[in-house]
Parts: sequence; structure tokens; C-alpha cells
Amino acid sequence: MPDRSRILVVDDETQITRVLKTTLSSQGYEVKTATNGEEGFNATMDWLPDLIITDLSMPRMNGVELCRAVRERSQVPIIVLSVRGDEKNKIEALDAGADDYVTKPFSANELLARIRANLRRVAAGKESVSEPIEQGDFFIDPEARIVRVDGKEIHLTPKEFDLLVYMARHPNKVLTHRVLLNAVWGGDSVQQPEYLRVFINQLRKKIEPGETPRYILTDPWVGYRFQPGEE
Repeated sequence: MPDRSRILVVDDETQITRVLKTTLSSQGYEVKTATNGEEGFNATMDWLPDLIITDLSMPRMNGVELCRAVRERSQVPIIVLSVRGDEKNKIEALDAGADDYVTKPFSANELLARIRANLRRVAAGKESVSEPIEQGDFFIDPEARIVRVDGKEIHLTPKEFDLLVYMARHPNKVLTHRVLLNAVWGGDSVQQPEYLRVFINQLRKKIEPGETPRYILTDPWVGYRFQPGEE
């Protein structure tokens, strides 16, 4: 059966909204469009979408402001559309509550994959946080503090374990430096990114099968993305 999840597309470029509506509708999604952030926020409150796709540069309320406004009321997944080189606003949007971003110009297949990943994450998030995490090559038991990668048990320090668990609970999602530091070390550490670099390097040495990262990927200047491997 087709997925009848509701997707709200917020963009002031008519061509973008028209193409996205056609593409997403063909995949079975219910689609509503808005031409600015203020209109998008009102549609979010009235229509209650399952996922939002928003541009950053828009009149009346930009994408960053929309993310902040939505996060005060809802945890609906938000995917940001960003032009190349727009790193500062992209990071602001992620820190303001966006879950992921896709860089313009983008392929329809990439966007559809990101949509599916975010909708799956929401469904998985409804499970108890104490339940074991089984994704791809990973088995993680938060209560017993056990980690197995491709069947092999890995011994981690407490902070390494906490960092891996947080990333594993948000698979295939861009996690900014600030978000990770705040989640694992607390708000006082958000200005000390060296913490994160050290622990990411330590984690990679223990869980990666080779020198080229396969599970913890770097989004330059933004953060990291955890990919657990094939299901």
C-alpha cells in the first residue's frame, strides 16, 4: 500500500514546490505547499504534517525562524533545502531544530531516501529508550552497556558509549557539533568542539573496519552522520 504520510513543502520558488508536489504525490504521500515561513507555520499547526521540507531563504519568516517556531509546538521531522555554500544558515537551522538537510540542486532519489529515513526514525523513536538498538551492523544494549559491531563485541569508555548511543538513536541524520556536545557533555561544553573531535576519532578506531569511515561520516564544518550499515 502507498505511504499516506503528510508532507508539507515550504518554499517561495514556485518551480520547486510544483516539482516536489508532483514527485512526492507520485510516491503516495499527501502533499501541501506553502510559499513562505509564516504560511508554513500556520499550515503546520492546522494540517499537522508528518514531515516538513523547507527552504532557508524565504520572505516573512525564513527557514531558521520556521524551525524554531515549529520546535516550540511540535517534534515533526524537518528537512532543510540549502544552496551550496550556505553553511552558516544551514548550521543555524540544524541547531534550531531541523533534522536533516539536502543541498540544492538535489536528486529526487536522495530526497526520497532522506524522507524515508526520517519517517522511520520517528516510528522507531516511539519505542522505549531502554530497549536494545539493532540497526545494520550494530547491536547496542543501553542497559547492559553492550556494543556489538558485525557480531564482534566492542569495549567503549562511558563517554564513547553515550556518544554512540545518541548517534545510533538518530541514524542517517546530520548531527551538528553543538547538538552532540550538548547531548553528551551538557550545555557548558558547546564551545569546546575539541571534546567531540577526540571522542569521534576514538570511536572510529574501535568500530570502523578500515581507515575510511563507513559508519561515522563527517559533514564538513557542520557535524556528523551515523550510518549503521545495511539492514
